[in-house]
Amino acid sequence: MKKKLTGFLALAAVSALTLTACSNGGDSGNGGGGEGDKGTITLGYIDGWTDGQSMTYLVANQLEKLDYDVDIQPLTDNGPMYAGLANGDIDIWASAWPEVTQASYWEEFGDDLESHSVWYDNAVLTIAVPSYSSIDSMDDLADNADLFDGEIIGIEPGAGLTEVTQSSMMPAYGLDDWTLATSSTAAMLTVLGNAIDKQEEVVVTLWRPFWAYSSYDIKDLEDPKGAMGDPEGLHIISPAGFGTAHPDIAELLAGIQLSDEAYGALESLITSDEYEGDSEGAVERWLSENPDAFSTVIAD
Repeated sequence: MKKKLTGFLALAAVSALTLTACSNGGDSGNGGGGEGDKGTITLGYIDGWTDGQSMTYLVANQLEKLDYDVDIQPLTDNGPMYAGLANGDIDIWASAWPEVTQASYWEEFGDDLESHSVWYDNAVLTIAVPSYSSIDSMDDLADNADLFDGEIIGIEPGAGLTEVTQSSMMPAYGLDDWTLATSSTAAMLTVLGNAIDKQEEVVVTLWRPFWAYSSYDIKDLEDPKGAMGDPEGLHIISPAGFGTAHPDIAELLAGIQLSDEAYGALESLITSDEYEGDSEGAVERWLSENPDAFSTVIAD
């Protein structure tokens, strides 16, 4: 069964690469049109997840300065991403959550992968409500189902956050009769924004670091049972053996660790209206303003 599943996901990865490469506007395709002579490195990220988008374009910028061509491929979900990495279709994923959120994928594919850097070491999964909400803890949800119509607004069905919410948080807090509505990160944010505009109650799945915390008036619900898991590191990962084949890239990636302040500034630029469709420009500006952001940063 595992071999069959792996084969299916590999096919899904190829399909996702083909489809998404043709449909993502100004940020798809090459990461900036570099003219490197060391070959092409393929970077993947999950479309709509801005931590991955931010880090992918940062790594792409640095690889081009090492004289590599870069091909950026947005994918639709974790399964195709991990399968693509394990099969060598993707060379680098710059924002993986393998310790907790994507632990099941790492268990399945980890023998064929390697991690080069933990670039952020305090990532957490959260359940959030507007700051004006009358509740403060996940313990309060079961007794207040009417406030939220017994529904949590989630993100993509295949996200690790979705799995943790369904399999851990909801059972732990007696939410068996509740619904976790899944579709996409963008759809979740639309529902959240509309509810806040109307001063209505809403509960959503979120995570830190994420730019929504600086854009929406929201608060995390307390998690006294620890059902959302422990803080974890965000990794830059690749197929096993990639670092040995590309020691210059491995050295670069190993030196990337970002503070909350530095990462927040990067994601804010990536998601700003000013740089919509121009992630390369956002990264160049960020580097000019943060020349010492990590130990191996390559300047122009």
